[in-house]
Amino acid sequence: MATGTATMKPGKRKKKFQLTPYLFVLPNFLIFSIFIIVPTIMGFIYSFNEYDGLNPMEFIGIENYMNVFTNEMFWSALGKTALYAAIVVPLIYCLSLAVAMLLIQEIRLKGFFRAIFYWPTMISFIIVGLTWKWIFGDLGILNYILSLFGADTIPFLSSPFYANLSVIIATVWSRLGFFMVIFMAGLQAIPGDYYEAAHLDGASKLRSFWSITLPLLKPTSFLVIMISLIDAFKSYPLMFALTGGGPGRETTFIVQYIYEVGFMRQELGVASAMSVVLFVIISLFTILQFRLAKGGAV
Repeated sequence: MATGTATMKPGKRKKKFQLTPYLFVLPNFLIFSIFIIVPTIMGFIYSFNEYDGLNPMEFIGIENYMNVFTNEMFWSALGKTALYAAIVVPLIYCLSLAVAMLLIQEIRLKGFFRAIFYWPTMISFIIVGLTWKWIFGDLGILNYILSLFGADTIPFLSSPFYANLSVIIATVWSRLGFFMVIFMAGLQAIPGDYYEAAHLDGASKLRSFWSITLPLLKPTSFLVIMISLIDAFKSYPLMFALTGGGPGRETTFIVQYIYEVGFMRQELGVASAMSVVLFVIISLFTILQFRLAKGGAV
């Protein structure tokens, strides 16, 4: 006589609850909740209140948001951040892809070079900023070398143009290795058969790159652009350590300005409203990018 379990269809078998997978993700879930979800909810609540961090909150509706939309310094800082992102993101994309393509080839010491490019990503942004400040400073290494050759020194950190250029160089240097690793994973996942078939058909390397590599790298490219864009909009520690937001306010980007409003002027309500506006802008960019790239589908 067949038992009830033996006669039950496989698709209708009741799944046994597995506790172990949930225990593995529990620490990450707790950390994400405590440091991301809870502060986000609190910031959203603060944005509708007048709050200085010391006295009780007072509900004022959307007044903080009205202040944000009429705040010229907020939009100026946001515009500088957008320009910075428009320069940094393509640079990081192109350079990290180029380095990844080079370092997946069978070249000597490629492990050493991979470590050299990846090493800056393991350093905190504060240390990166201080390191480049030591190089670009008025009395830094570069100006010392220029003086040895009798050349005029360059005001890397006291000229608006050179200060922005210094920030871009330091950012690309510190983030290139991280995105290089992502591109290397994407490139190595492309089957070699495609390149062999293209080679037999007489396609050049440039043609193979445009017709095989780039289309099949679309999911990876989407990921790299999205992460680097979000990174650019929330950049702060590196600029703070390198230029302090100067000269003047030339390199004061949006997150630093929000920090100044919140913790130096103690207007936590206004700063929270600015953070919510920034969150909405980044979300809209991400959704637009997701739609245009069709979610990175090949």
